[in-house]
Amino acid sequence: MLKVGIIGCGMIGKEHAKRLQYKIRDCEVVAVCDKFPESAKAASDLVGGVKIYDDAAALIADPEVDAVVVTTPGNLHKEPVLLSIKAGKPVFTEKPLTTTAADCKEIVDAEMASGRHLVQVGFMRRYDRGYRQVKELLESGKYGAPLIVKCTHRAEGVADDYTTEMAVTDTAIHEIDVLPWLIGEGEEWDEVQVIMPRNTKNAHEGLKDPQMMIMKTKSGVVCMVEVNVNCGFGYDINCEVVCEDGVVNLPCPSFPTVRSNFEVSTAIEKNWILRFIDSYDVELQDWVDNVQKGTTGGSSAWDGYAAALTADALVAAQKSGRIEKVVTGGVPEFYK
Repeated sequence: MLKVGIIGCGMIGKEHAKRLQYKIRDCEVVAVCDKFPESAKAASDLVGGVKIYDDAAALIADPEVDAVVVTTPGNLHKEPVLLSIKAGKPVFTEKPLTTTAADCKEIVDAEMASGRHLVQVGFMRRYDRGYRQVKELLESGKYGAPLIVKCTHRAEGVADDYTTEMAVTDTAIHEIDVLPWLIGEGEEWDEVQVIMPRNTKNAHEGLKDPQMMIMKTKSGVVCMVEVNVNCGFGYDINCEVVCEDGVVNLPCPSFPTVRSNFEVSTAIEKNWILRFIDSYDVELQDWVDNVQKGTTGGSSAWDGYAAALTADALVAAQKSGRIEKVVTGGVPEFYK
């Protein structure tokens, strides 16, 4: 039985606490931590009343805690992840790994120095059934090499504090991580560009929306991502891979088709929670299974670092309007 401590007891922290305690096999939540006592108490109560900490270092040092889950805001990920590595305890951290590439690199360096793969980043799309089916089809070789990928990442609307940069750092970050994994082992981003179409009337003041992000891998695959966070009609994620000998299209989850009042209609997901809810279960079960076997899966600390570097390049491209290079220096042998 893997005994887990959770650092960060906000919405996703509470959801993961319940998931780990009641859905995931061979796992038990034994401690929670949050700087807000009421949040920590609420999370503890959800899983039967476990130990409560207000200091992440103390939770990580607890000998009863075998592994750590970090669900604090992204800018607070660095310290508990580094402390977990120092303690030799596997750590699952929600995305992003951290909010700056420099902090991500510090984590990468610490993990390599430890000599053990201890970090997994919570990019859950790698665990979505649809994306995995597309990957299997591409890996079959039946359709030739991927040439072009076309994606949409649409949301009904966003809060007033959502910024132009967040279209990269909070939204397209999922495509930044999942697409190289999807189209082929060893793929890396090479250059990126952002084209700003005419602004939608639905965007709040100061927000540029929609945006077209064009990303090219080192092997020459071109990926086009439409980010449209004020589409007004739902949460609409699509992915189409154009290959040499065919096209692989990832369909939206199926809803019943209704014929009524002289029209045919099909529902669309309202938000990300329902669209990817199952992938969180698969992701955390895989993490627990791998920890118990002494292996790792999903997105690594290096993947988190590469995503941060790519996001930085896209944000620079938003401002410059030019093609910007993504320079990682190459994947270290430790992560190959």
